[in-house]
Amino acid sequence: MVKTKPTSASSGHTDNMQAQRRPADKLSRKQFEKELKHLQVELVKLQSWVVHKGLKIVVLFEGRDAAGKGGVIKQITERVSPRIFRIVALPTPTEREKTQMYFQRYIAELPAAGEVVLFDRSWYNRAGVEVVMGFCTPQQHKKFLHDAPLMEHEIINSGVILIKYWFEVSQDEQERRFQSRIADGRKTWKLSPIDLEAHKRWYDYSRAKDIMFEATDTPESPWYVVDADDKRRARLNCIAHFLSKIPYQEAPRQPVELPPRQPANGYVEPARAYNFVPGVY
Repeated sequence: MVKTKPTSASSGHTDNMQAQRRPADKLSRKQFEKELKHLQVELVKLQSWVVHKGLKIVVLFEGRDAAGKGGVIKQITERVSPRIFRIVALPTPTEREKTQMYFQRYIAELPAAGEVVLFDRSWYNRAGVEVVMGFCTPQQHKKFLHDAPLMEHEIINSGVILIKYWFEVSQDEQERRFQSRIADGRKTWKLSPIDLEAHKRWYDYSRAKDIMFEATDTPESPWYVVDADDKRRARLNCIAHFLSKIPYQEAPRQPVELPPRQPANGYVEPARAYNFVPGVY
């Protein structure tokens, strides 16, 4: 029996998110790693199937700042080939790119056969940070909301499997993670001026997200919302869901057997003074 987690009126979750029932017990690291290992084995099987069948897959990761998108992407790509599972995290557009069709630099990153592209932020920047921070005009924002479903239709129609994730986190949890970034020297690089604005403009981002969902959460290309307050459960749930959306099976392969090493044939290692890395640990 799971218990409903109390939610304050200022949580910023939609009513549906507030009503969602969350497990009361924290997932132990041991249990998390056990489940993750199983899922990563399945990701390797999926990788082989993607290559075998020439599949083209695009996954968008969007959501609140500090919601854990990067952590999920890291776990997905940890045990697979970067030549097949490719992460795209585009920087701020250049002056030249600003003159292009808005979707142009994203289209250039779409997969060929046998590839999976993971967008760490995507063309939906226009519906989030750009409109909230005033980096685009209201007219550009309106045009994007009209054009995005049309472009996604064309992407899907070209044979791409498109999956869109939105990571939702409560105000309290986002605050805790931002404070952790401030205090932990390993995480300070994650805290940008945009993050600070995201903290301040919580409800501006909420309104932008609601407008975005209304325009782009379509039957053909729906948004899947990940409850990300619990990082471990969010990672497992997202990966399991991703695997469930791709029809795959174990690709045929030949048994692997290590060949015997060649004989030395008189080879003698030279007496050379190597510059070894000091054994500090």
